[in-house]
Amino acid sequence: MDQLKSTLNTRSEEYKTNRAAMLELVETLEERQAQVRAGGGERGAKKFSDQGKLLPRERLELLLDPGTPFLELSPLAAWGLYNDEAPAALQIIGIGVVSGVECLISVNDATAKGGAVYPMSLQKTLRAQAIAAENRLPCITCVESAGANLLYQDEIFILGGRTFANQARLSAAGIPQVALVFGSSTAGGAYVPGMSDYTVFVRGKATAYLGGPPLVKMAIGEEVDDETLGGAEMHAQVSGLSDYLAEDDADALRIGRFIASQLHQQKPHACLNRRQTSREPAYDPDELLGVIPADPRVPFDIREVVARLVDGSEFFEFKPEYGPTLVTGHAVINGWPVGILGNNGILFSECANKAAQFIQLCNQSRTPLIYLQNITGFMVGTQYERGGIIKHGSQMINAVATSSVPQFSVIVGGSYGAGNYAMCGRSYDPRFLWSWPNSRVAVMGGEQAAGVLGIVQEAAAKRRGAAPDKTTIEAMQMMTRQKFEQESDPYYATARLWDDGIIDPRDTRRALSVGLSVAHNVDFITSGQPHYGVFRM
Repeated sequence: MDQLKSTLNTRSEEYKTNRAAMLELVETLEERQAQVRAGGGERGAKKFSDQGKLLPRERLELLLDPGTPFLELSPLAAWGLYNDEAPAALQIIGIGVVSGVECLISVNDATAKGGAVYPMSLQKTLRAQAIAAENRLPCITCVESAGANLLYQDEIFILGGRTFANQARLSAAGIPQVALVFGSSTAGGAYVPGMSDYTVFVRGKATAYLGGPPLVKMAIGEEVDDETLGGAEMHAQVSGLSDYLAEDDADALRIGRFIASQLHQQKPHACLNRRQTSREPAYDPDELLGVIPADPRVPFDIREVVARLVDGSEFFEFKPEYGPTLVTGHAVINGWPVGILGNNGILFSECANKAAQFIQLCNQSRTPLIYLQNITGFMVGTQYERGGIIKHGSQMINAVATSSVPQFSVIVGGSYGAGNYAMCGRSYDPRFLWSWPNSRVAVMGGEQAAGVLGIVQEAAAKRRGAAPDKTTIEAMQMMTRQKFEQESDPYYATARLWDDGIIDPRDTRRALSVGLSVAHNVDFITSGQPHYGVFRM
């Protein structure tokens, strides 16, 4: 493969300005992530310490193999929601290595609100279960939760049941479910260990019951304490819900690591198409901070991003002279062969045709696809409508939607309208989707939306034979701009799980490497041959 030749001048004022702007965004990201990692703060941490318990993130650290990466997913879920009382939706979820096995790990954070379940907690769990199913990842859940927040019962009840159904389906598919119970597992939450293949309860700390002591007293008049009703020893000695009885948190994690070591999870031989060695990019990924213009209206060459993500900065471009505003080609990331599609401007018919062909070819060779999104949409106007932009764009979207190889998306700039769809946005179910801190996602830009609505209002007034009310229209346009600015913000998106997390651009290669590795837990090489819908010619 040919090595990309970067033209980025790291000594230029433009680079320094871009870098300073991105560093400011990254600093905000790190501050917010640190705020979320603190969970319930000092008060919550003290309560755990007084009870002789490890903090949620301490449990996670002891569970993971030392020195191995942990890819946390949606750490800013629920950001700005629920009066900010549910940091990370009270769920620490991610992909890590336990006893040599790649696992989907969920840790309830009971340092805030007792680890209660909020609507976004369930959405985050459902997303985690989808990732586990698609990538055949054993699930380890560190359980300690007060159960459903009843103030949101109308948003919780149905989704809560779905998480338990998913546990059963995952287990039936041969994807092990492991529950390590450190504290309360109440009401519906009791089904987490109940639906698991392996369970570990901590003596004197873990409890599980469908109805706690207050409910039992109210329902049948029986007075009983937590331990007698659903304590760890009772479940180990009487009910049989507990398979292993741990002496403390550390012991439970030791047992959990042993269970993981016995799962014998291996990648299918047919998927072992990784290169023998991986190489770092020839260009420093740290320079990604200065690649993206501080002004989002200024274009940049997506190859500068590719050069700082792929092994050896080598990229074999496909159809470089045709449809040049979409860059396509083959590369390797951490030893894994990939096909890359990246935006270099608006999408034209030629771009869509090239993309559809390239996606088909990568499906034929069973090569995973990576989409680098910085797109305002498809070209509009009479010339392009007559040229078939709808049917050509539909072909691209068809290819994306029906692709049967793993697909990954990274939003490195804006992602608007049908361009988002064509570049494998969230609604097209990429294996993972990450956003950079400068990203924007919306049906269109705020200025464009305000302009369109203004034209519509003026036309409506003329049809009525009235003069347009400029003051009303301008006020409406201002409100539209503000609304779009708020709702296209990356933190608005990540809070609602429109992505799998906002990441520092310098961490993109690492995130993609983890995603590619777990994707190869499934034999997509010899199975799942592509089938496409009708391509309108």
